[in-house]
Amino acid sequence: MDFVLDSQTTAGRTASGSNRLRILMVSARYSPYVGGTETHVHEVGWRMKALGHDVTVLTTDPSKKLPVDDEREGLKIHRVPAYPSNRDYYLAPAIYSYITQNKWDIIHLQGYHTLVAPITMLAALASKTPYVVSFHSGGHSSSVRTAARGMQRLLLAPLLKRADRLICVSQFEAKFFQEHLGIDLSHFVVIPNGSQLPKLTAEVPPTRETLIVSPGRVERYKGHHHAINALPMVLEKNPNVKLRIVGGGPYEAELRQLVRDKGLEAHVEIGAIPAEDRQGMAGLLSQASLVVLFSEYEAHPVAVMEALSLGCSVLVYDTSGLSELAHKGWVRAIAPNSTSDEVAQAILNQLEHPINPEGVTLPTWDDCAASLLSTYQQIVAKRQYASVLG
Repeated sequence: MDFVLDSQTTAGRTASGSNRLRILMVSARYSPYVGGTETHVHEVGWRMKALGHDVTVLTTDPSKKLPVDDEREGLKIHRVPAYPSNRDYYLAPAIYSYITQNKWDIIHLQGYHTLVAPITMLAALASKTPYVVSFHSGGHSSSVRTAARGMQRLLLAPLLKRADRLICVSQFEAKFFQEHLGIDLSHFVVIPNGSQLPKLTAEVPPTRETLIVSPGRVERYKGHHHAINALPMVLEKNPNVKLRIVGGGPYEAELRQLVRDKGLEAHVEIGAIPAEDRQGMAGLLSQASLVVLFSEYEAHPVAVMEALSLGCSVLVYDTSGLSELAHKGWVRAIAPNSTSDEVAQAILNQLEHPINPEGVTLPTWDDCAASLLSTYQQIVAKRQYASVLG
């Protein structure tokens, strides 16, 4: 049974008069950090702002070096300290006081997997503010942290059950959390990530190499090392190939050492594109002959959707939300336990006989923002109606 995608028909009406919403989006990470959740928050946030809503992004700053109050493309950003500075736990007690000391029509928690989640939900309950949760579920490079996710979901379940809606980016994610949380289907809504990148404002020259792009945060579970391990076999058949790993993160030193060990320095480039440089990402993907994502877990990868929007051929592991894209015929998938030789052969096959789906209607960020606004409005209207009834 499929979950219901929210209606988009009412979102355009919310920018006028009393329908203007005060929206707080809470995310453990946000610009200048780069990632799928960060992209999601920005893309839907500025669109809601453009429709006349008052949107604030509440996020953390483990470095304690970024501006406390900031703005990006009209979006207000408020940062609070997070501890410890060298871990991704994001213990940020100031989130509680910021939420409870201000007035919001609705709070949208973006991500459930850090300590930001319980603090945000407790503050929403204390301030009697409706809240929704987007899971933005993903993997983790630590096997201990991955194993602990089940206990984490169990501990968060009472707070998640009190959310006004649980928002998932794919059918896979919705079914996964419904089964693991034991929450009724009616509490969930599926709203996919958008896919479009901005139109290029300048012509991008064709690259002289056969460019393969592996996008995503540089964590072990993202699988960039599988592309590196397969590259020597790919180069035997196509010596003009270059691998561009687009991202930053804690696994970068290990990846660079792997590149050196295999003597691939001339064929591999590793580095992030700044979050605000959407033109840069669009330009790079427009040059790619193939985009690969050999990740252990993805709910609905923004990077893959962006690649598909530019007509890129995409090769992924047949797992989690990536399998859902493969079943739709949008990408080609291979088994997660594939050997390096098998990965190399799949890459060569995709380069020679690419899958470039035609006539596919991909979800857009406009669709995503409209569906979220419709969901917010329904929740706020229901709360207002209940308060009138007493």
